[in-house]
Amino acid sequence: MSINQNIIEKIVKIFLWIFTIITIFILFYIVGFILKNGIGGLSKEFFMEFPKSMGREGGIFPIIIGTILLTLAAVFIAGPLGIGTAVYLTEYTRENRITQMIRFGADCLAGIPSIVFGLFGFVLFVIKLKMGWSIISGGLTLSIMILPTIIRTSEEAIKAVPKPLREVSYSLGGTKWQTIVFIVIPQALPGILTGIILSIGRCVGETAAVIFTAGSSLRLPNSLFDSVRTMSVHFYILSREGISLKNAYATASVLIISIGMINFLSYWIMHRFIRRIEGK
Repeated sequence: MSINQNIIEKIVKIFLWIFTIITIFILFYIVGFILKNGIGGLSKEFFMEFPKSMGREGGIFPIIIGTILLTLAAVFIAGPLGIGTAVYLTEYTRENRITQMIRFGADCLAGIPSIVFGLFGFVLFVIKLKMGWSIISGGLTLSIMILPTIIRTSEEAIKAVPKPLREVSYSLGGTKWQTIVFIVIPQALPGILTGIILSIGRCVGETAAVIFTAGSSLRLPNSLFDSVRTMSVHFYILSREGISLKNAYATASVLIISIGMINFLSYWIMHRFIRRIEGK
């Protein structure tokens, strides 16, 4: 006796809906739990004041500045490298062993745990190159970590640019470089920005790679060679040491809201990019 295919289809759909609801419930439960315990600690003073008593009191102003500076350093280093690599893979070479090795290397980097990046950055940048715990050490480490994301998203965005646009540019006397700069990159920019914004979100939420390379100073940095503490590291230290759960939850709330806004912005740009390709 064979089972009706429609019944099987309905059963599969029910299970998929159940799994989806469970996943969404877990997500909202975690976010809601943190916001419930931390939203009450958010105030103007919390954002504008310096930490006191190792973070037990005061705010997170230098920590916000440190997070921004470290993230900008990573993006400014990885952005040009990632986009340049994507342009080379799509516009200046054909599929061969070199391109396969580059893609394989990028995929391997994407799968490496962040703690390994932290140890690598600590040994190379902090100790061997004697940069110390600093913004530049943390930025270089994070740039290596986010490089695969920027390469792959930029590559796919450039591939999605219609070939006739390139052919029209060549027919009008444009060089390959002019075509890339004035035609290909502007058309692929939404997809490239999506990858960069997702990379920013990963930098903001990273802990292991940062604590080994950027340190955890609570002071405002004066140069790229000063140590900083990011929001994720601050939350980790406050919660692990039991210094102040109130400030820990408040910091986590700011972190979740920031990452949520970054992800929302990336999805908005991605959907605009898709609509542009579909001509809607």
